[in-house]
Amino acid sequence: MAAHEERVAIVTGGSRGIGRAVAGRLARDGLRVVVGARGAADAEKAAAQIAESGGQALAVPADVTEPGAAARLFDAAEAAYGRVDVWVNNAAPATAGPLAHTTDEDFARYFTAAAYGTFTALREAARRIRDGGRIVLVSSALTVAPLPGTALLAAAKAAGDQLARTLAWELGPRAVTVNSVLPGLTRTDVLATVPPPVVEDALRRTPLGRLGEPDDIADAVGFLVSDAGRWVTAQTLHTAGGMI
Repeated sequence: MAAHEERVAIVTGGSRGIGRAVAGRLARDGLRVVVGARGAADAEKAAAQIAESGGQALAVPADVTEPGAAARLFDAAEAAYGRVDVWVNNAAPATAGPLAHTTDEDFARYFTAAAYGTFTALREAARRIRDGGRIVLVSSALTVAPLPGTALLAAAKAAGDQLARTLAWELGPRAVTVNSVLPGLTRTDVLATVPPPVVEDALRRTPLGRLGEPDDIADAVGFLVSDAGRWVTAQTLHTAGGMI
């Protein structure tokens, strides 16, 4: 594997929350980071903050639910830095509602964002990531420990996990690892949409007795994309403080 200072990572949804923490962590580790986000201003702000901290970052507006978005991110990374070694797939919707009350439009929205978006991203990464590279999906603890009102998100994220496990076998001969990390409730903007009883229940069921922080997840991603993670592939790494 190339030295860290030569490696390039793309982080989707990299302007806030877990994605922002991941982008910052990888930059601190010496990777050059392409911050993908739907909002150009948010992506620029995140890239500027990384640069102010001594890292190298490029902002690229991209909505991974749109056809061709992953290819545009790879194009931008290769044009700026000449290579892509790491793909971190983080963007996804996060609202909830009872299955009986969901609509066909809700189903299409969730599966477009979390399943189709992951499919197109993994397909592009499979074609273009360098040998010895790393692919990480930020999935969800809901895929193995669902909560009421989260059926569509859990199902769509689980589809992405299965795509990743299969891709790990296909890319293994190139020494590319593919893994998912499964956060539980984490202190991001999304937490404001979670009913307090759900938060309290999650705390009771978490051995470490607190909610996750974005840096907790970013550190797990940092391990997986590092040399230390070279022998870990086709895994779903539980990063929920023991809740799962």
